[in-house]
Amino acid sequence: MPKPALLSTADANFEAAFARLRFWDMSEDSAIETSVRAVLQAVRKEGDPALLRFTQEFDAVAASTMLDLTIERDQLAVAFAGLGAGQRQALEVAAARIRTYHEHQLQASWEFTDDLGNRLGQRVTPLARVGLYVPGGQAAYPSTVLMTGVPAQVAGVKEIFMTVPTPNGVRNALVLAAAHLAGVTRVFCVGGAQAIAALAFGTATIPKVDKIVGPGGAYVAAAKRLVFGHVGIDMIAGPSEIVIIADGSTPADWVAMDLFSQAEHDAAAQAILLTPDAAFRQAVRDALTRLLPSQPRRDVISASLQSRGGLVLTRHMDEAFELANRIAPEHLELAVADPVAALGRIDHAGAIFLGARSGEVFGDYIAGPSHVLPTFGTARFSSPLGVYDFQKRSSVIDISIRGGLVLGPMAATLAYGEGLQAHAGAAEMRVSAEHNSPE
Repeated sequence: MPKPALLSTADANFEAAFARLRFWDMSEDSAIETSVRAVLQAVRKEGDPALLRFTQEFDAVAASTMLDLTIERDQLAVAFAGLGAGQRQALEVAAARIRTYHEHQLQASWEFTDDLGNRLGQRVTPLARVGLYVPGGQAAYPSTVLMTGVPAQVAGVKEIFMTVPTPNGVRNALVLAAAHLAGVTRVFCVGGAQAIAALAFGTATIPKVDKIVGPGGAYVAAAKRLVFGHVGIDMIAGPSEIVIIADGSTPADWVAMDLFSQAEHDAAAQAILLTPDAAFRQAVRDALTRLLPSQPRRDVISASLQSRGGLVLTRHMDEAFELANRIAPEHLELAVADPVAALGRIDHAGAIFLGARSGEVFGDYIAGPSHVLPTFGTARFSSPLGVYDFQKRSSVIDISIRGGLVLGPMAATLAYGEGLQAHAGAAEMRVSAEHNSPE
């Protein structure tokens, strides 16, 4: 039976107990980092032969050439066409909704002319080439293909490459069909740190990309951390997490199932309930016990709730909001009677779900916003994956004659103050040229 921690903010030892509940060691295990560094170095040095070797070692796929691990765009279309009508419709609707949502995030170039006649602005352009990492070890994630690929497509990225592990050579048709809808240029059946290395450094077969996005396990996270700088990354994601603030107005079974929805990811996932209603907390606890036996992933759920789950009794709703902001969770459900009012109390969260009807599951698959979200409190300073992750901005500066005459001497003064005489000279030359130029 699931045994999440039972905490109360009224207890004298609450802060210590809450800190233990929230603790997760973000430091990379030295053995993992050592292993990942070796993989990165091998792929950077050897290229495709290293990928073939690691793919056989880790995924039990014996490929003679990288062509055996490459899926072209026409093959993705075949996978999509081969799906049943129900699966095709679900993928199409999800892709359309994700596209519509992210079209609202598009940023345009802009400019203005200041009072000195200088033309200043910002040019917004898409990244040229991105890599999507899609997990494929324990489960298949077509939703992640759409949640990463469609925003890149909306941003205008011309080349979208995808890597996905295919243990024992099993290729998931839904994943390939999703890649078709997301406009993926080419898929490579490579996973783990070796896939991150190939995307970051490039090989004879896999092109070097400008940015790598997508979730992964500890080895993928370590690899992304180590290649950052050679290539851009979206974020270093930790275990999945959900916080539910409830006032007792939502059915306890719904809340219990939503806690399960994150706990079933893996034993390190975190699921926390915050409520001022003691009777409702007990009802949720009873629902967890009653519903668990019917869950196919009950062993994973039970391990997650045992190690990192919590049912927290607060003294009032204000305290629940305060705790949620301290946690800054990946997913936050406002299972309250007036979720719109409650939304104004939330400062930090990756995705916020309003009211009993808005279960976190909708965000995972079909609501529209990307489900690639900041975890472990990083929502305090980072955002969900979006179109803006696939666009870059360049400043545009066009100095007028008057602007040079007025701003040049001041720029020179600041440069001399920093001890950078060449900077000052560059400004003064332009001022002198303007003074000496014919009218």
